[in-house]
Amino acid sequence: MTNSGFTFTISSIPFDEDYRPADNTRITTNFANLARGECRRENLRNTLVMIDHRFNALMHWDNPAGDRYTMELRIVSAMLGTGEGDGHETFPLIEILQTAVIDGASGERIDGMVGNNFSSYVRDYDFSVVLPDHLRSGGGGAPQGFGDLHGNLFRRFLDSRAYRDHFRKAPVICLSVSSREVYRRTANVHPILGVEYRNDSCSPTDEYFAKMGMKVRYFMPPHGVAPLAFYHIGDLVSDYTNLELASTIATMETFQKIYRPEIYNANSVAAEQYRPSLTYQDYSLTRILYDREERSRLAALQGKFAEEHVIKPHGAALRRWSASCGL
Repeated sequence: MTNSGFTFTISSIPFDEDYRPADNTRITTNFANLARGECRRENLRNTLVMIDHRFNALMHWDNPAGDRYTMELRIVSAMLGTGEGDGHETFPLIEILQTAVIDGASGERIDGMVGNNFSSYVRDYDFSVVLPDHLRSGGGGAPQGFGDLHGNLFRRFLDSRAYRDHFRKAPVICLSVSSREVYRRTANVHPILGVEYRNDSCSPTDEYFAKMGMKVRYFMPPHGVAPLAFYHIGDLVSDYTNLELASTIATMETFQKIYRPEIYNANSVAAEQYRPSLTYQDYSLTRILYDREERSRLAALQGKFAEEHVIKPHGAALRRWSASCGL
């Protein structure tokens, strides 16, 4: 785990109706945003109920009442340690979600998917500091080497003993599709992932995740209204069980219904040639409160935080260390 003074450590806490964000949690993270304000407990409770209902709808066989399974979620925090002894510092690098499923029929607790949500301070720095500065200076597209440090750090994290001691499989990150792209329905249908969509172009998000070693496939799950983007390593279909895939869909589709209701809580199903839109008006709202404008504004503050506490004091050393990961 130790190399050139940098280490990874992992900790986790339950995501339940009693959850309160820690001081070092990114406040724009999906789960942290829900746990703020006067309605925090109601928000969390309603979100967890939605996740359970969606999971049972996907895992419907031998489940006549639709209540056989209950999901448990844990927020996994990866800390980056710098230096040793009195000079040792730790910095919150990445947060992901780990799911588990309780089978009410057998009493068994089964590991679900790790990954799901993806939260990263260095990504905030890239998109809220580096990219805007580049565009203001007259540059087009992304600057040279954009996302290299973040991608190498992520690969380092997955290859670390800390990750391998906690998790058996590579993570799957599930995101919203892009409103700038067109997605085309295919004939491929998976029993849990649903109908596969294809996108002929490579979006900036695809390019960014590619530097993390991840590729993407798009599926619209059964009874869903829009495809989700599944960023993965290896084979999305063969490497994961139906239960693992269902745990990701149930969790992340629920978050997207809250945060992107124009796309994921629309009152009509995605067309054969589908272009998502955040200006679409024919959609339903959940009973969960969320301030999207505040979330965007706070991302810039967190990017500056990463710049001051990681990039300026440790950026050069991190680039040398992470680039030597040999992946």
